[in-house]
Amino acid sequence: MIATSPKPPALLPFVVMCAGMFIALLDIQIVASSLQNIGGGLSAAQDEISWVQTAYLIAEIIMIPLSGWLTRVFSTRWLFTFSAAGFTVSSMLCGLAWNIQSMIVFRALQGLLGASMIPTVFTSSFHFFQGQRRVYSAAVIGTIASIAPTLGPVIGGWITDTLNWHWLFYINLLPGIAITVLVPMLVRIDEADLSLLRGADYPGIVLMAIGLGTLEYTLEEGTRWNWFSDRSITASAWIAGVALLLFAVRSLTFRNPVVDLRALGNRNFALGCLLSFVTGIGIFTTIYLTPLFLGYVRGFSAWQTGMAIFSTGVASMLGTPVYILLARKFDTRWLMMAGLACFALAMWSYSFITNEWGAAEFLVPQILRGFPQVFAVAPSVNLGLGSLPPERLKYASGLFNMMRNLGGAVGIAASAAIINDQTNLHFQHIAAHLTPTNLPMERFVQGMTDRYAAMPGGAVVGHQAALEQLWHLAYREASTLAFADAFRAIMLAFVVATLLVPFLRQVAAPKVAPAGGH
Repeated sequence: MIATSPKPPALLPFVVMCAGMFIALLDIQIVASSLQNIGGGLSAAQDEISWVQTAYLIAEIIMIPLSGWLTRVFSTRWLFTFSAAGFTVSSMLCGLAWNIQSMIVFRALQGLLGASMIPTVFTSSFHFFQGQRRVYSAAVIGTIASIAPTLGPVIGGWITDTLNWHWLFYINLLPGIAITVLVPMLVRIDEADLSLLRGADYPGIVLMAIGLGTLEYTLEEGTRWNWFSDRSITASAWIAGVALLLFAVRSLTFRNPVVDLRALGNRNFALGCLLSFVTGIGIFTTIYLTPLFLGYVRGFSAWQTGMAIFSTGVASMLGTPVYILLARKFDTRWLMMAGLACFALAMWSYSFITNEWGAAEFLVPQILRGFPQVFAVAPSVNLGLGSLPPERLKYASGLFNMMRNLGGAVGIAASAAIINDQTNLHFQHIAAHLTPTNLPMERFVQGMTDRYAAMPGGAVVGHQAALEQLWHLAYREASTLAFADAFRAIMLAFVVATLLVPFLRQVAAPKVAPAGGH
């Protein structure tokens, strides 16, 4: 008899594991709108604050590709349990951090220990659900993958303003303990095989860790230190390139590699990884750019910033049932194409940004961005991972998930470089027009000078104040134009991704074998 629905016990363990994935993804961005508060509380210098986020990302991006191999070694059940327990303990330590150095170490531990909860959910969904049910589970996973980072700054801003920054981490304790207790009781997918530790590719693991760690460092810190004009950035870029090249050679020639790069020979999986990379650019980079604009250009507080971008999360949740409904009737490739195209349209609408944009002006662009996120993420799960045989899923899932996070890192680094370079370029163009022949400018300067004329040294003070105000106005406009350039760059990436979707092959939903069959 063919099963038409998952076994009753399948839903609860899936939900519990999804909760673990949610908190792991949420914590990537939960500190984004509260970095200044954390830095102030820990007496950190400005250039140290960003490491609260960077340390988490570096650790996570190293661990995610290893999750497939670790699942084979310790089993899904116990790896997820250890990951949830480690994430919970390190969250508590982050809340108890006494200086910026301890915070950076604990955030790295949090990313390292919690990372395995993300790819493990992707592969487990293929065990829990069959046939059409996989479309629904992929929609749930896709929604979590897109909405959790989006809600991070919103929830983080509210917690910081309502309580204090310590609760950004303490909030993980109750769900973390619940997940740690429930997973061993509910999840029964595979068995541990500790014998794999004897023949593991430890040189490959070291090369991958060095390569990904230094690559993430280069991307995160490059803009701040003017890229390759800085020796440490140049050195880390070379180390990353050489280590990753050696890792690729090692993985393709070693019998049992920790990451299955050979899976990239499957066209669907290779394209799925590329589309996951672009989706990561869109999700993480827009989360980075929007709070940055609202904080530095508009001067919004953490709570105001969170509320301004809240519509993205609401739109993402509304998109999920619509996707599930349409996925029953239409080829998911065309749904994915529509989602990516809508994301590109959203980035185009963002490019009309002005220095007066707030929650009202961001509403429509954020709906256009939030609503199609599940359309962009969910199909790639089934079309990319679903095209691989079951025995390769665990090893390939880590690579698939890493590509989304790597896309976010590359997107953030590229957008930061665009904003830095284009702000200077636009400022020069604006300044070139601020000459005595510019009558509005002359009236502004004269009006400011006249305002201070009655005060001691009034004419001089007024003229200096006018020039200073003029500089700030020019810089604000230059920054706004640079943000628009960054959004256009993201739009181009999604246009290319949209055009690649037709090259994906449709994946037939497998049927469950009859009970007792072979």
